[in-house]
Amino acid sequence: MRQYILAILRSVNRKIFSTNWKDFRTVKPISRIFGEDRGKPIDRYYIETFLSENKDLVKGTVLEIGDDYYSKLNDSGITKQEILHFTADNSNATIVGDLTKKETLPHNLIDCFICTQTLNFIYDFKSAIEGIHYLLNKGGYALITLSGISQISRYDMDRWGDFWRFTPKSAKNIFSEIFGEENVEVKSYGNVLAAISLLQGISVEELKEEELMFYDKDYPVTITVKVKKV
Repeated sequence: MRQYILAILRSVNRKIFSTNWKDFRTVKPISRIFGEDRGKPIDRYYIETFLSENKDLVKGTVLEIGDDYYSKLNDSGITKQEILHFTADNSNATIVGDLTKKETLPHNLIDCFICTQTLNFIYDFKSAIEGIHYLLNKGGYALITLSGISQISRYDMDRWGDFWRFTPKSAKNIFSEIFGEENVEVKSYGNVLAAISLLQGISVEELKEEELMFYDKDYPVTITVKVKKV
């Protein structure tokens, strides 16, 4: 019922506060919460596309941060679900640990780690990547998404910090240092329209699929990294 009501509210917002594509001469965005009040945020579309393209890897012992939403959505043979949270106040957490502190993490346990939009909010992101390598089983994969072009996430900034934006090159270099270049696959999604839409808070529902999926390497809205531990 909640999802049904939310869908109606989003639809109403899009109709009442419709997008005037001819006039963006304003210092205020249409939405300050990534368009979530109007529909699905642009970056979430790219995250879901990436995970769907690699859902065959979502099997065995699977780890996700905070909840198991994307694991369930892409389940291809999960035998055990683990949920990581850095404090014990999340009742869903099966592992309480910090990616930057290997001593708090299980070693060689995870076959697939789904890590979406997380490293942007970790100041010591290199240690966090080392933590990802540490917890993966030999032959295991991590499916990681990073923010390339985006507004500040005020919710995160006010709680623990919003520190970084990445490029495909920086992502490739840092993950290669830890996993080895041959075990790192980096991809990006986005174009100038998608970037403007995300910054303005325009939702997925207000764009066409061909507009969302048009690729321009100079506008990496969302960067994805598939890494394998050997």
